[in-house]
Amino acid sequence: MFAARGFSAVRCLPGLMLMLSVAFVPTIVEGADPSLSVILPRGAQRGTEQVFRFAGARLSDAEQIFFYEPGFEVLEIKAVDANNIDVKVKIAADCALGEHTAQVRTKSGISDYRTFFVGALPVVEEKEPNTDFAAPQEIPLNVTISGVVQNEDVDYFVVDAKKGQRLSVEVEGMRFGQTLFDPYVAILNDRRFELAAVDDSPLLKQDAAASIEVPADGKYIVEMRDSGYGGNGECRYRLHIGTFPRPVITYPAGGQAGQAQEIAFIGDARGPISKSVTFPTEGVETTVMIEDADGITPSGHLLRVSPHPNAIEAEPNPGFDTATVVSAFPSAFNGVLQEPGDVDIFRFTAKAGQVFEVECFGRRIRSPIDAVMNLYKANGEGITGNDDSRGPYSYFRWQVPADGDYAIRVADHLNRGGPEFVYRIEFQEVKPALTVGIPRVARYSQSRQQVYVPRGNRYATLISAERANFGGELVIDNLELPAGVKVVAQPMPANLNVMPVVFEAAADAPLAGALVDFRMKPVDTNLNVLGHFSNRADFVIAGPGQSLYVWKDVDRLPVAVTQELPFSLEIVQPNVPIVRDGQMMLKVVAKKKEGWDENIQVQFPFRPPGIGANSEITIPKGQTEALYQLNADGNAALGKWPVYVLGYANIDGAAWGSSQMATLEVAEPWVSLTVQRASVEQGQETELAIEVQVLKELKAPAEVVLVGLPHKVTAEPLKIAPDTKELVFKIRTAADSPEGNHKNVFCQVTVSENGESIVHARVGSSELRIDKPLPAPTAPPMPAPMPVAAAAAPAPMPAPPAEKRLTRLEKLRLEAQQKAAGGKQ
Repeated sequence: MFAARGFSAVRCLPGLMLMLSVAFVPTIVEGADPSLSVILPRGAQRGTEQVFRFAGARLSDAEQIFFYEPGFEVLEIKAVDANNIDVKVKIAADCALGEHTAQVRTKSGISDYRTFFVGALPVVEEKEPNTDFAAPQEIPLNVTISGVVQNEDVDYFVVDAKKGQRLSVEVEGMRFGQTLFDPYVAILNDRRFELAAVDDSPLLKQDAAASIEVPADGKYIVEMRDSGYGGNGECRYRLHIGTFPRPVITYPAGGQAGQAQEIAFIGDARGPISKSVTFPTEGVETTVMIEDADGITPSGHLLRVSPHPNAIEAEPNPGFDTATVVSAFPSAFNGVLQEPGDVDIFRFTAKAGQVFEVECFGRRIRSPIDAVMNLYKANGEGITGNDDSRGPYSYFRWQVPADGDYAIRVADHLNRGGPEFVYRIEFQEVKPALTVGIPRVARYSQSRQQVYVPRGNRYATLISAERANFGGELVIDNLELPAGVKVVAQPMPANLNVMPVVFEAAADAPLAGALVDFRMKPVDTNLNVLGHFSNRADFVIAGPGQSLYVWKDVDRLPVAVTQELPFSLEIVQPNVPIVRDGQMMLKVVAKKKEGWDENIQVQFPFRPPGIGANSEITIPKGQTEALYQLNADGNAALGKWPVYVLGYANIDGAAWGSSQMATLEVAEPWVSLTVQRASVEQGQETELAIEVQVLKELKAPAEVVLVGLPHKVTAEPLKIAPDTKELVFKIRTAADSPEGNHKNVFCQVTVSENGESIVHARVGSSELRIDKPLPAPTAPPMPAPMPVAAAAAPAPMPAPPAEKRLTRLEKLRLEAQQKAAGGKQ
């Protein structure tokens, strides 16, 4: 049994979510399928209260905001209209800076999730006109500008700065995930001399950051625009302008779990900043902010966490004879390609049989490097290498062939270099890993990536599992679900990576929700691995190859209880199996509330291996049931499989509900047929002989129908009894039956058991050849008969032998002889 947990307070706890208490009022859903397009403004200052506009569709019955990170308290949710709500939020003074994620739970569903940003500086609104360099918008230092870049728009801002001050800028634009917006920022003096200009930054991807040390007292102008002078109403930005530090890369780019490491933060206008960082004991990444007396970085730096100590390169190390010698292995190798053409080599000792995932981290630690990594024996003989195995990341798996010394070489693909070209090579032991998710049902969409269960009803989804370095069955770990919700699921078979899961809500379950840490684990308790939920939302996709520019990953599954639906679905449990090469009409029944009668679209999402079905059927208005045709191929996986149907109706948006978890059994056929080929002339009759093999007990005679006969050709159905060995179909043709060789002739067998039909849709196959009749031969006139003497009465003829059914080959030979004899007349 799964535990349950509900929420009634508005105070946000770490990793949980916020809601306003709402009285329980039994009602049927009035709207469904909420969606969230954007959160405005795109950010706010921490330690303040902010009213955010959540804009989308069907949000007016919002009850709860899910925040994926701590530090937020919802004070009020107010509906503006059907599609927009205003949410008053208190942001904690110690709330983490940077990107945060939120989504809306309504009485009828859960919206998409979207991002917004939290900063340390007060917010100033951009004021137009500010497109003239000579008339920029005046602002104080240490503020965040909230603005929009329209088409061909350039925004100018002016600040007063003192000699020796640090002047830093950072923009959040593309990271908002709204549109293809490529920000450009520049710092200029009052004579329009460019002191710094940045388009893209490895640290921030398509967003930009720069810092200078102010050369003299005076006014300095910050230019903000799209790099290609584009823009539109969706090109919003938050431009941080102040004295805060703004390094762009770290070295080394990681450390050992649970240990302290001195890290240099490189790229700030005042030079490298050194900070001791204590790394967490768990996880593979951590984010670190840099703060000094002049401010704090708006965005953090990503650092790797490894179980192994660091090994730091010692220059010069471009050759095998000058390689940096690593004393302890495995270690994480750290270095910098300090100038164009630089090459680094590390030498280390490894033991035979060790297996490692070897990866060079560059772009993922926000370095501009495009690393190429090669592995050698100590004598310089090549072993393996890689450039872009994982996108722009170098990776290979290596099993140490023998005890001894080895060397690894790192270079940039284009032979670039500089103080920011940092890399980190990690040798990771091969361990079991498991990731859990929900398969996408629509490209670039978050549709049905949430679970919302109607009160007194069900909702079902497919759960996927990605196993690495292990196999075997999987089960769901104990979950903390909203009160009144339970899960129905069987173990995921070892040969599958997806399984059906049904969520059921009690009739009195409170309307509530939770961000659930959905976990799965192997049935084999010797495998120490636990898989967590992961989902990715694609925000900005562009270009001929539909490149993904901005996305957001989350690690919890939103689950909610929603209002009662006006319908429910039930599968009538079959009492017979579907057989290989068989067919089943699965009966689905809908219970519709009095006064509601609309179409219900029904889907069959989980298909056991070898089972096919239409993508969707309809239970029409005025009806309460439909038949879902299932087809099994000849290799369908045998066994009993959990299945469900998922249905939706348009109730001001798609309102979803599912059936119970039913069982579909796939079995071997009851009979096997070997069908001969046959031929016939138009207008004639022929026989089609079938050898019958009864494979299982027939509790009643099975009906056999010949399928695929051409037009105007008929054959009466036959019966198979338990002792039947042979069947003969009498095939009748018409004078105008289509001639030719008709190849798609087969048998369909229906076995009756438990009052239901087991349809063998395609058993045996044959061909029927229909020929035009030969023309009658022309004979010469016969002479008059000659008189003859009376003959003695002939002796009685013996009785003819019983007619023998000719085989197909014998019939062909006889036909050939008859045609040859006719040609000689």
